[in-house]
This record gives sequence, C-alpha cells and structure tokens, in this order.
Amino acid sequence: MPPFRRKKAAKSFPVKVCTLDAELEFNLEWRATGRDLFDLVCRTIGLRETWFFGLQFEDTKHFISWLKLDKRVQDQCVSQMPGTPFMLLCKLYPEDVAEELIQEVTQHLLFLQVKQAILSMDIYCPPEASVLLASYAVQAKAYVFQYGDYDESAYKPGMLASEDLLPQRVIDQYQMTPEMWEDRIKIWYADHKGMSRDEAEMEYLKIAQDLDMYGVNYFAIKNKKDTELYLGVTALGLNIYEKDNKLTPKTTFPWSEIKHISFDDKKFIIKFVDRSVTNFIFFSPKGMNKLILDLCIGNHDLYMRRRKPDTMEVQQMKAQAKEEKQRRQIERNKLSREKQLREVAERERAAMEQRLLQYQEEIRLANEALRRSEETAELLAEKGRVAEEEASLLAQKAADAERENARLRLSAIKTEEEKVHLERKTREAEYLTARLVEESEKRAAEAERLKAELLTARVAEKQAKEKLLNFLSRTSTGSLPQQFPASPTVPCSLFPSTCSLPAELGGEGLQNGAAGAPEPELNSYQLVPDDSDPHIHRLSLEIEKERVEYLAKSKHLQAQLESLRGEFSVLRGEGRGEGRGTLDRQHAARPDDKYSTLRRLRQGSTGQRLAFYEDL
Repeated sequence: MPPFRRKKAAKSFPVKVCTLDAELEFNLEWRATGRDLFDLVCRTIGLRETWFFGLQFEDTKHFISWLKLDKRVQDQCVSQMPGTPFMLLCKLYPEDVAEELIQEVTQHLLFLQVKQAILSMDIYCPPEASVLLASYAVQAKAYVFQYGDYDESAYKPGMLASEDLLPQRVIDQYQMTPEMWEDRIKIWYADHKGMSRDEAEMEYLKIAQDLDMYGVNYFAIKNKKDTELYLGVTALGLNIYEKDNKLTPKTTFPWSEIKHISFDDKKFIIKFVDRSVTNFIFFSPKGMNKLILDLCIGNHDLYMRRRKPDTMEVQQMKAQAKEEKQRRQIERNKLSREKQLREVAERERAAMEQRLLQYQEEIRLANEALRRSEETAELLAEKGRVAEEEASLLAQKAADAERENARLRLSAIKTEEEKVHLERKTREAEYLTARLVEESEKRAAEAERLKAELLTARVAEKQAKEKLLNFLSRTSTGSLPQQFPASPTVPCSLFPSTCSLPAELGGEGLQNGAAGAPEPELNSYQLVPDDSDPHIHRLSLEIEKERVEYLAKSKHLQAQLESLRGEFSVLRGEGRGEGRGTLDRQHAARPDDKYSTLRRLRQGSTGQRLAFYEDL
C-alpha cells in the first residue's frame, strides 16, 4: 500500500475589490478566471443584476480596462502594484432607471457612481439641477447618518457645510457664500420630508438620467478627413460629437439601424441594416479599439434585451422586489402610525400636565380663600365678645344708677329741704340713666349686628369648605388622572447602514454576467441578423414616447428649476457671469433638451446622417 501523501495546496493570491462605499478582500486560486472573481464579488454583496456591472482595473500599461470574464485574472496584464485594486462599477447604463432597476443594491451602487461623476464634473449638471440633486443626496444620507428628516427645531446652520454636495465648477461660478448655498439646498431638503433612502436615490437618478453626459462613454476618433471628433457609446446607440462640444451630438446612429461592427488595427467599420447605405468608418487609437467594441456589444445586447419579454430570473427578481417594497411600505406605514400615536400621546400628556397645574393653582386659591375666611371669622368673633362685655358693663352701670336713683328717692322724703336738691339730683340721675340706657341700647344693637356678621362669616366659611370638598371629590373621581398613559414605543432604527457589507450569501452561480457568456477574442460583432425584427424601431419610439409623457408630468419640478434658474441668472449678473465655462455656455445656447435633440437628429435617413458625419 503506497504511503499516505498530503494533497498539495493550490496556489492563491490576494485580490482587493472596491465599491464606492466598501472594500472587499479575497484569496483567489492561481487559475481563477475573471468570472470566478466577478461571481464571488456579486455573491458577497448580494448583487443579482450583474449585467450592468463589470470590474475595472488599470493594466500594466496604465490603460483603464474591464476584466474579461472568460480569461484568467493573471493572464490579463493586471497591475500587481499595491494600491491598484479592482473597482466594481456600472459598465452599462439603464435607459430608464425607474423601469429597469430592480434591486436596491443595484440602485444604490449606480446612485453613488453617478453622484461621484457629477461632483467630479465628469457629467455636466446645470447649477439649478445641482442644488436639487444635492437636496436628494442629503435626504438619501439622512437615513444612514445623523441627519434624519428635516426638523426646523433641530436643524443647526452649518450642518451641510462639511458635505461635498455641489460641483466645484458651480460653486466657483457664482458669488455666493457657503451659507447661501446651504439655504437653497435646505429649502428643497425640507420638501423631501418622509422620503426613504431608496426613494430619494431613485428621484436623484431620474433627474440625472436626463443630463446630456449621463451614460455616455467618450472616445477620441477621427473621420476620413482626419477631423478630430468624439464617439459617444450610449444605451441608445452611437453619437458623434465635435471636439469642443461634448453636450450636443452632431449626429447619431441608433442600435436598431446598426447590423455589424468590426475593427482592423485603428480602423472601425460599422455596417447598417439598410444595405443601400455605405459603411460608417472612423479611426481610433489602437489601445481603445477593444474597449470600444466591448462597450458596443454590451450596450447593444442590453438594448435588445430590454425590448424582449423578461426572463424567468428577472420576473422572479421583480416579484421579490415588489414584495419587498410592499413589506417596507407596510413597515413605514406602521412606523408612521406609531409616530403619530406617540405625538398624540405626548400632546395629551402635555395637556394633562397643564390641567394638573391649573388644578393645583385652583386648590391653592381655594385654600387661600378659606384661610382668609377663617381669619375674618376669628376677628368678628373677637369683636362680638368685646361688644358683649361692653354691653354687660353698661347694663351693670345702668343697674347701679337705678339703685342709686331709688336710694335718692328714699332719702328725698327725709327732709323738705332736701327735696329740691333731691329733685335736682333725681333729674340729673334720670338724665344720666337715660343716657346710659341709650348707650346700653346702642351697645346692645352693636352686639346684635356683630353677632349677625359673625353668623354670616361662619356661613361663608361653611360654604367655602363645602366648595373645597366638592372640588376635591370631583377631581378624585376621574377629572384628575392618577398616572399618565405610557407613550407607545417606536422602533429606534429601521434603516441599517449600507457601509458594512453582508457576508457571502448563498446561491450557486449568477447568471447573465456583465458581458454575457464567455466570448472568444474577436475584432468584429454581428449586432442583428439580416432578417432583423422590424418592430425594434417601433418599440424604441414607444419608449421615447413614454419618456416624453413622463417629462410632461413633471411640471412642478420644471417650475422649481426654472425659478432657481432665474435666481441664479441674477446672481451671475452681479457676480462671476463673465467667467462661465465652455460647458455652461454650450448648455445655455442649446435650443432643446437631450431627448428632443436625439429625436431631431434621427429625423433624416441613415444615409443623410452618414453623409453629414463624413462632411465634418
């Protein structure tokens, strides 16, 4: 029996893959292909809409390239220098983000990429649209970081000053302070209250996809006359731009008109479905040929895929996304109801606390009135006692005077001489007696009056006590609550941070990679067969019609942008209007928008547009 031999470990090498909000590190086997790495990244972050994305890297010749899925990673001249990782980026852009994007992770990655392109000025954005997009970016970040919905009481000036929200070109163009920019962003930020992160990102992308440079890959080319031009590879077709104007194409060739594309060294040849039209030829730098062909193939495949019924996988993804949105909507509604209940409970608690303070104040006033009543009753009782003593003393004096009068009368009969004297004394005594009796009567009347006032005070005291007892009994039977109702509990966090990525998710291989099935090294590609579907052009027109209808419905947004555009025009006149860039002047001089320009350019036949290109 042969001795046990240890299995030799497969060689591996470290790979770093970066998204726009995270970094991933893997150990790949030495013979791993590009698809192995791409599928591993997609499984890790839960990405299933893989056909939009690719892995971008800088090769040893410092050219930007996309990783080929059917070749080994080590065979693609990948630079092994540290700090040069792969970047997971959107390679093919959707025509209509609202209709095509299914997963939230797909939407978030595209949002981050478009936002970075706008801030770095790779995509031109007018100043008024930049402010609106900045407000949606703040709202999207509100559910991940510290902001939350706009709250006027909690908002502090300068909260947005540290954020990178506007292109530097826009900031330099106007004589406006950071506070002025923040005020204009804050106005629209307050208008987005209650909008979730995915809703804010979708609104951002809806506006961004209408920008002229959105989804356009530019390549420097030359025509037969050696005129320097730009080729724009887009989701709808190929655009031709003048060298000094990347905003407005001079002519365009939609994918529905293109049949075959190939290159030979620096020469590109494009054949049209209309065989009567000569070939479209241009010349490009040698290092760019494969990249141009790769993007043309990918965009054309996705263009055709949009115009066919959804695959079973896409239908399942849309069903799952719909269920997830409904579940989140239910959770948001539940949270909204709980928030409203809590606000109502807080208001009721504040009202009950206010009522308690009022009751306490009423009790204090009643006790104060009772104390004053008791003091008044005691004072009146003391006065009545003094009056009774005075009346008793006067009565005693009157009795003494009466006894003295009797004695004098008895002594008056003793002598006749004393009679006159006695009569005089008697008259004096009678006068004194009458006065004392009168004074006694007055004192008695005063005592009676004081007794009546004392009785009245005691009645008032009794009524005050009864009123206090009634008030206390009424508040104890339900008017005054024993305890406050507990506020309903509100979940403190619904939206986890998207900065931390999940661990490897389950599932076998992902279908539909960024560039389709493995492809051999080729210099040409058959876009449509000779008997191409005649309905492709009609479907394209229907899609454009739907987009026009959507633009017509967004009148409120257009009115806001027009208002801000007028305000900026005034500020530009007072500030730095003379220093406007080339793109700003070209945008201001345009007669119509992006889609109107494309429709206008497609009005002529393919041959007419080709002749116009060759005359440039």
